[in-house]
Amino acid sequence: MVIPIGASTSLDADDCRDIAATLLGDGEAYRRLVERYQHDIARQMSRFSREFAVRDELIHDVFVEAYLSLRNYKSSAPWLHWLRKIAVRVGYRYWTSRKAGDREITLSDEDWQHLRGRSPDAGEAFEAAELVYALLAQLSPSDRLILTLVYLDGCTMAEAAHRAGWTVVGAKLRAFRARNRLAKLIEEGS
Repeated sequence: MVIPIGASTSLDADDCRDIAATLLGDGEAYRRLVERYQHDIARQMSRFSREFAVRDELIHDVFVEAYLSLRNYKSSAPWLHWLRKIAVRVGYRYWTSRKAGDREITLSDEDWQHLRGRSPDAGEAFEAAELVYALLAQLSPSDRLILTLVYLDGCTMAEAAHRAGWTVVGAKLRAFRARNRLAKLIEEGS
């Protein structure tokens, strides 16, 4: 199993206790798990939507799906790893469920100039993030997912493949094609 950067490789005793208690019907135990990991999942889900309401709904969906699938959790890896895989599936489903037209976001000429080599000042970080998000939104869900996992979440190709349920070779091919499509979008200025 691939271990994400910065993550603990050992199983947390509190997680094991709370998972076992949840499986026995203890709702408070699951609440503790949610509280322990909601910040990590919120950060991950912000990659799928910049809208707070949508992000909150996605976070909720991750924890509901995790609860409903808890019996399938194998304690061979930390629970956060398992949650992250669920989060990727929930986010990907969100992107694929949207109409194709919803992904079309037009950028102004000024926005394109930002993308064409001019580095934003520290004060423009939020605007730069919005531009990146708008550009990624023009890609297909699978292209957007691989670029998000590798470049925004900092996953290795093996980690990205594992989270998305792809082979490593398939993830590499998707990343190569997605980078080319992104470069073409920038060159064309959409």
